[in-house]
Amino acid sequence: MARLYLRQLLSGRDFALEDPVAGQMQNFVYLVGDRDAGECLVIDPAWDVRDIVRVAEADGLRIVGALATHYHPDHVGGTMFGFTVEGLPTLMQVNPVPVHVHKLEGEGVRKVTGLSRSDLVEHDSGDRVKVGDIEVELLHTPGHTPGSCCFRLDGALLAGDTLFLQGCGRVDLPGGDPDEMYRTLTQRLSTLPDDMVLLPGHAYGGESAPMGHVRRTNPYLGVKDLATWRRAMGR
Repeated sequence: MARLYLRQLLSGRDFALEDPVAGQMQNFVYLVGDRDAGECLVIDPAWDVRDIVRVAEADGLRIVGALATHYHPDHVGGTMFGFTVEGLPTLMQVNPVPVHVHKLEGEGVRKVTGLSRSDLVEHDSGDRVKVGDIEVELLHTPGHTPGSCCFRLDGALLAGDTLFLQGCGRVDLPGGDPDEMYRTLTQRLSTLPDDMVLLPGHAYGGESAPMGHVRRTNPYLGVKDLATWRRAMGR
């Protein structure tokens, strides 16, 4: 059995089964760990944290850290559109762990979740978080939010709301920046190999695909210049 443990969980299907909003939002939560060490990290825990912890425990792993791709409540917990999403505050109650975020996203995470500064470990792009002998690299990919991150593993990119199989994250919400998103898609992610598997933050257009396929089929990656991009974004 491979040492790397990687589990993709879809809200409303694999956990949070009784929450109709979770099913509509189609969030992915990820568990990444080292089978030999019996430890894992949880990425973007939200909707039903106890369910997520139970999945890890059933697989024989203990959650020892959390990573947040960005601060929106459907990924970390908080209030949005008039309803409240369970997230990091519940994790800190039932399974307290360090929460790793990009340094530009720490304030947003604290604001929507109520976590304290001491709960968070703030990072720069290129930093690595280790679980057992498995390393997760943080890649700063702003655009959706100022401190949005993708997490790179050997052969996989966990992209949060930066990139979906058939789209990219919105840039019209607070902190969104269409120019930064264009640079992220055309520069920051352009060197990733075609055989790297994209694992998005929502099931918009699918659950996973090689980057080469996404580059050929995602219309947002086919925009040739910034002026055209700005027009497409309504700017």
